[in-house]
Amino acid sequence: MISERLNKQMEFIVEIDKLKQVLRQSVITGAKRNENDAEHSWHLAVMAVLLSEYAVTAAALDVLKVIKMVLIHDLVEIDAGDTFCYDEKANLDKRERELKAAERLFQLLPADQSREIRELWDEFEEMATSEARFAACLDRLEPLLLNMHTAGHTWQKPGVTSAKVYERYAVLEKTAPALWEYVRHIVEDAVTRGILRR
Repeated sequence: MISERLNKQMEFIVEIDKLKQVLRQSVITGAKRNENDAEHSWHLAVMAVLLSEYAVTAAALDVLKVIKMVLIHDLVEIDAGDTFCYDEKANLDKRERELKAAERLFQLLPADQSREIRELWDEFEEMATSEARFAACLDRLEPLLLNMHTAGHTWQKPGVTSAKVYERYAVLEKTAPALWEYVRHIVEDAVTRGILRR
């Protein structure tokens, strides 16, 4: 007989397959199709493994926790949808939509796992810990890399300027200074190349 716990876990696993259908604003390199949230989350997990040495707290950083955060941080978008970070109007109710989604989605799991995943999601959202701040750095860095290799695809949208990009990426300055310098190099190069407005 299959346990209720296993049934709940499998139900959740099947439900999160829907993340592959949530399209982001970014397009992938080498093709002109939108990246989906599952691809984004996978990319961040690999980045967490490779780039954790650049966190100012690298010696004490719980990399597994960072990986867990980046893998689950966008699950709420199954219900809430992707919100473009530079769309001020869409961001007004983003928190409310995502909280409602978190309530529905995470309760599909057994209570202990539901609590753990929800706590990780809340921690990521609050950005109060070293792990959450580093996860946020990765969440910002990945689309920058895609923009740089797709002629500034999302940077071409109305209202996106280098000042807005710098504002969004400010968390990197104190959390991962070497990555912040990389961002500054990329942004200035993008402005010079004309794929990002000053």
